[in-house]
Amino acid sequence: MSAIINLLRRELPEIKISENLSYKELTSLGCGSALLPVLVEPDTELQLVKLLKLLTKKELPVFLFGAGTNLVGSDRRIEAVGIRLSGKAFSRVAIDGNCVVCGAYAKLPLLASLCGKAGLGGLAPLSGIPGSIGGALRMNAGANGQEISSSVKSVRGYFTDGREYSAGRDDIQWFYRGNSIPEEVIITEAVFELSQSNAALEEEEICLENDRRRKREPAGRTAGCAFRNVSVQDSAGKLIDECGLRGLRVGDLVVSAKHANYLMNIGDATEADYLEMVRILRRAVSDKHGFYLRTEIIPVNPELAGLIESDTPAPRVNILCGGVSSEREVSLKSGETVTRALRNAGFKVDHTDIRKCEITRSMQEADVVYPVLHGGFGEDGTLQRMLEDASIRFVGSGSASSWLVMDKIATKKLLDKIALPTARWAVVTRENRQIPAELHFPLVVKAPCEGSTVGIEIVQNAENWEDALDKVFKYADELLVEEFIKGTEITVPILNAVAMEVIEIVPPAGGVYDWDAKYVYKNGTTEYFCPPRSLPEAVTALAREYALKFYHAAGCRDILRVDFIVDADGVPRVLEGNSLPGNTDHSLVPKAAQHAGMSMEKMTALMVYCAMKRSGEAPLTVAPAKSRGKISGFFSRLFNTLCNMSGLFAAAVLLYAGYARQESSGNLPSLVLISGGILVAIFALCRQFDRR
Repeated sequence: MSAIINLLRRELPEIKISENLSYKELTSLGCGSALLPVLVEPDTELQLVKLLKLLTKKELPVFLFGAGTNLVGSDRRIEAVGIRLSGKAFSRVAIDGNCVVCGAYAKLPLLASLCGKAGLGGLAPLSGIPGSIGGALRMNAGANGQEISSSVKSVRGYFTDGREYSAGRDDIQWFYRGNSIPEEVIITEAVFELSQSNAALEEEEICLENDRRRKREPAGRTAGCAFRNVSVQDSAGKLIDECGLRGLRVGDLVVSAKHANYLMNIGDATEADYLEMVRILRRAVSDKHGFYLRTEIIPVNPELAGLIESDTPAPRVNILCGGVSSEREVSLKSGETVTRALRNAGFKVDHTDIRKCEITRSMQEADVVYPVLHGGFGEDGTLQRMLEDASIRFVGSGSASSWLVMDKIATKKLLDKIALPTARWAVVTRENRQIPAELHFPLVVKAPCEGSTVGIEIVQNAENWEDALDKVFKYADELLVEEFIKGTEITVPILNAVAMEVIEIVPPAGGVYDWDAKYVYKNGTTEYFCPPRSLPEAVTALAREYALKFYHAAGCRDILRVDFIVDADGVPRVLEGNSLPGNTDHSLVPKAAQHAGMSMEKMTALMVYCAMKRSGEAPLTVAPAKSRGKISGFFSRLFNTLCNMSGLFAAAVLLYAGYARQESSGNLPSLVLISGGILVAIFALCRQFDRR
């Protein structure tokens, strides 16, 4: 490393270079017993570019130090060049009207204070977050329901090879504690666009936020929150606390007694202390809650993240969405929501827009395949059958149940068989288009295997019958016709064989719950009430009972949504089921889960674990042979060998006795003994060869 330091001093004499720095000096947590070999601190962007080009040319690794408020040092010497943008050019703050130009090394609390005094609002909720602007942008820092990305106008920086980087706010994808800014970009500057406000009010809000922080968060050597929150309901501190680990100590590192998501260095904590502490906390939360906590603290040691993950590895899940049906766009939105939720929960997620029904490598490599497909091969059992044949575990009902629930005509037959109330119905075909004589207008004509109200027409009278058929026959050759029931529309979501709270659906202006009412809202916004506002508990309890009966009778598993119409007599009549219901932010199953206190992250993790409990579609009879240990297998073979030897011995005794009796008592007794001996010998030999 000395050669590298000499090279830097020779080639870049104008840049500040320091050697052998302690991580206690460089980081707020102060963990790590080794020293950083070299830290380079350029004053200007020109110096930074020269430094980066030199390091790239010499193929030298770099590590960026900001304010050091979320870093953990190392116990071994890391052969990398540390860079810290501590020069004046990177610390400046310039306010021009509503726009604020800010260097990456400027501290977020200082920026919030300066903007507040200038009468600019928007940063006060973030004023208690320590650290630099560059780190805050990299992590999309947030507090009190607000993230720094909401105020960003643009970001500038440089790739580690010296190339310039710039992006507007809308060019960047922002998400919880992260964004799409490439990892190899060093942020140097950001422009914020803020709103006009009252300076006194802003300063008062900043004082209040700082006071709330002091009361809520521990004082001392810490790197802030150790883990990212899984969701609003599932904060990391709450999850750790519920594991009983508040106050846990490993070496000189302690889980704060004030806030369980803070790790405190009370002496000379090491990287090894941090690694062991994080492993214990992740393992405990995984065992109790099924989440895999993701660290917010960034390690200087590039191997540390892998060591943390290897102790409690998260399952790999392959999300399948898109498809080729008429519900493709809804499926894509559902897939994005499920992917985001599972990643928040710490799972390894592969997101696949599937356009062809086939088994892919990502499906084979996944611990669980999670179909979020609506309609077509993804919901009618075709994909499920392929996954079953490949012995791949997947979320949701099996192929037979998926087909049954998808096919509205098959569903009607099952409902009649198990005596659940439903509208009177019939079937029409292209060859037989006659109005069913036993049904009365108004009627509903449905394509049997579409969803999201696609392929449905309400027919008021005989004059509209043919036109309605022509529209719906575009989707299928055989159609379901049922009597229209005017009433209250409700749905019952089921998760892991538990009926959730009933949701009442009120379309705008008393209309029909169609595609527009679900997704577009041109005619107004649909209202959802969970629990229902206009139905007695006895009716909703009956709907939950019917939904569960349908779930079990259809052989469903994991997830199902059952739709009903409650008629004028208060009878919940089953309309249909949905084995892969929507999972967008406003879909009905997540609404019911939310009402039960279950976050989207918790709900999707539950679905993964339901699938993981299943051993796949391979015959279960194979398992005992695989699970038998070496010792038990040895004694089993010994026992069978002894039994076979005993059988042969018995056969020999019978044969000897038979020949002896032949000389003394005649042929009949001896024949019986000889025959018995032969049979016993044959049995023993057959048993031995069968074992082989």
